[in-house]
Amino acid sequence: MKLSFEPMTQVYAQELVSWQYEKPYDIYGYPESERKEAITYLTDKRNQFFAVVSKNRLIGFRSFGKDGRVQGGTYDDSYLDTGGGLKPDLTGKGMGAEIIQKGLTFGSVLFSTERFRVTIAAFNQRALKVCQRLGFEKDHRFQRLNDDTEFIVLTLDKLTNRN
Repeated sequence: MKLSFEPMTQVYAQELVSWQYEKPYDIYGYPESERKEAITYLTDKRNQFFAVVSKNRLIGFRSFGKDGRVQGGTYDDSYLDTGGGLKPDLTGKGMGAEIIQKGLTFGSVLFSTERFRVTIAAFNQRALKVCQRLGFEKDHRFQRLNDDTEFIVLTLDKLTNRN
């Protein structure tokens, strides 16, 4: 699939914050009361959010840096934190590995690193399996401070081309 990674724009951010996921994945959505603030955050270039675009339409996003960290986890700067998401109607269709792999390649060039870290909700077995298939290894588990949701931190020391 041909993908481009473009700086997050106002138009892309407005679409992204309107995405609604089924439970339990609804934790990845934005409540209507927080959407305006989220658009400002997503489009601030310091936060390193990128739109994943295919055939001129937004299909997901990737982020790099401290936004990928979850309160309660143990982090340092030896890895580049990364995160992302897919448009709700595209989840569970087998596209994740390719999009994450291409996102890591993009991030590797942009930030000159091959060491990445992801933090994934423990219930999100789809994302955990995809990341492990791409070479990420479990580092530690923890509970988010504000709601006790369990998360797993995974690290990747060397970028490889696996799908």
